[in-house]
Amino acid sequence: MNNPVPSSAAMLLDFIRQAEVGSSDRASYDVIYAHRQNDLAKPLTAMTLGEVIDAQAGWSKAHGSSAAGAYQFMRATLTGFLKEIPSLRRDLVFEPALQDRLGYHLLNRRGLAGFIAGEIGVTEFGRRLAMEWASLPVLADTGGDRRRVKRGQSYYAGDGLNKALVKPGRVEAVLREVLAAYHPPDVASAPAQEVPESTVRPEMRRKAVARSGRFWTWLLTVGGTIITGLKELNLVALDWRVQLAILVTIVGFAIYAISSMPAFREALGLR
Repeated sequence: MNNPVPSSAAMLLDFIRQAEVGSSDRASYDVIYAHRQNDLAKPLTAMTLGEVIDAQAGWSKAHGSSAAGAYQFMRATLTGFLKEIPSLRRDLVFEPALQDRLGYHLLNRRGLAGFIAGEIGVTEFGRRLAMEWASLPVLADTGGDRRRVKRGQSYYAGDGLNKALVKPGRVEAVLREVLAAYHPPDVASAPAQEVPESTVRPEMRRKAVARSGRFWTWLLTVGGTIITGLKELNLVALDWRVQLAILVTIVGFAIYAISSMPAFREALGLR
């Protein structure tokens, strides 16, 4: 069976394995229901798939369930895989890699692709996972296997055998992490970073008032305007009050024009 598991799906499988058997290390792949694996003649991961299925026939009576391996596969589930997956054979060793690929097959069966595509929400996908793995809780009140169950309960609550072993908030957090792993943020859409003052090119910085060409242009223009105005208007022949009014108007205009320059306002501390 050649069905590589993507890293993002492997992260979800690690979480499920921890919830189902209490650990996610190499030993988790040898666990059977009620942790009775020490009663086996040889480790589960040294057995073939056919040997596991044959042995499971008596586990329900002896241990209460036929669940086997890191993902607690039921006997009916494993026999169903043989019909669903053409490349799966009874003589394949029930090693960790095979168990991971079978776990990934269950994720796909429960709608992983639709979840990643945004067609299935977190709550609904969580419900589907809870239907597959009894240790996972439903994420909202819903109809369960035996009765109506509340958020945080196992889908199989009430059967006298199963209960949720993790909090719903933890499941939601992991599912969002899986989504983020499949859909990394777009660098192009990231907010622009502020450019530190020290990195601004010198030519982009505002010139000092004393070095501003615009300042001196205005100053010389205004000065020339005042002188020209005095000559053209022959202010000496006018009443002194009229002379004063004209001078105030010209000087006021000059001050306004010069002070409107950003560099000049900045130098005066104006905003």
